[in-house]
Amino acid sequence: MEAQERLSLFNADKIIILLFVGFLLTGEAQELLYGSGLRWAYLLLLSFGIGYAVTPLVHLLAHRLGMLDIPHGRKAHKAPTALMGGLAIFLAFSGTLVRNFAFSTELKGIVLGGVLILAAGLIDDKRELSARLKLIVQLLAVGILLQHGVVISFLPPGLWGDIGEGLLTIIWVVGIVNAVNFLDGMDGLATGMCTIMATFFGLIAFQNGHDFMVYLALPLVGACLGFLPYNFRRGQPAAIFLGDAGSTFLGFMMASLGIMGDWASDYTARLLVPVMILGVPIFDMSFTTFMRIKNGQVRSFREWVDFTGRDHFHHRLADLRIGNGGAGVGIYIITFWLGLSALALKNSTGFTALIEVAESTIVFILMAFFMVFVPRQYARIEKEKEGNGESG
Repeated sequence: MEAQERLSLFNADKIIILLFVGFLLTGEAQELLYGSGLRWAYLLLLSFGIGYAVTPLVHLLAHRLGMLDIPHGRKAHKAPTALMGGLAIFLAFSGTLVRNFAFSTELKGIVLGGVLILAAGLIDDKRELSARLKLIVQLLAVGILLQHGVVISFLPPGLWGDIGEGLLTIIWVVGIVNAVNFLDGMDGLATGMCTIMATFFGLIAFQNGHDFMVYLALPLVGACLGFLPYNFRRGQPAAIFLGDAGSTFLGFMMASLGIMGDWASDYTARLLVPVMILGVPIFDMSFTTFMRIKNGQVRSFREWVDFTGRDHFHHRLADLRIGNGGAGVGIYIITFWLGLSALALKNSTGFTALIEVAESTIVFILMAFFMVFVPRQYARIEKEKEGNGESG
């Protein structure tokens, strides 16, 4: 087993970033950028700076607390690696919000629910929680959202409409939380993917003139970008992982952004835009769940949460021998493409909108074909290798 890596706290780049963050926290810097119409830049830079500066401290804390991912079994990393990356992202995100926002009812619900998800994830990273307890925590977090008015709204008003919207909100949030968690299987994958998805949520909110949503998405983008250099390093393994705390927190935030935004004037497009932006995790979770049930690998929610296997989309890409880094970049590209399609759909009507939906549908069909085709080809190649070995 390789030695544990320790990040330097006071090298030149971190000192520069700390000084920069200190400057941004001054009232003069805030007034300068706000007065120049660059509030978005202030939020992005501040969250990035906090994320970049605080991650080494969280890395050190993880080592002190023994919050490490120890290599074993199917795990790809070779050295004990710090967890708790989600705490760094949360500190950067929440610190930026506290500095710049008067908390609305909805924002309070998102932050409180996120804190609950993060806390449960940190406990799970230290001592594994049962699937039932994880589900209870996720349901409680959704309950906080509902209590604060963060709910999927499109059914007719009335008792049954309210019940239906509540159930759909539960399915959406719990589904996205676990979908992002399932994809946190390679260095930088979940972090980079959520960065891209939050960026498109912010762009569409900006086009729609929803400043509140822009200012909610950008601190999340900056926090992820500040953490990413430690989580996705060229030629080196990650120095720190998101952990379940980070992946579930990011999933919760993606789900909340998808609910809150009024994404398009057209009714159907308003529903499809967040689905397209979050298309990769939704597809991966749906397809792998279907195949696992079909193959008799999972029969309950507990088995579904606890099941670990190399049958996710990023595993299939890695099986092409492009490496984990190549697989991650491939998923970045697909996520970006679906985000562009969602952006185009928001601005489309009639036949043009149908083309955008058809284009995304084709992407999902190709992904499904790929998920089925690659393991069959991989099995055939392995069988041929065994046959050649026997004949030799």
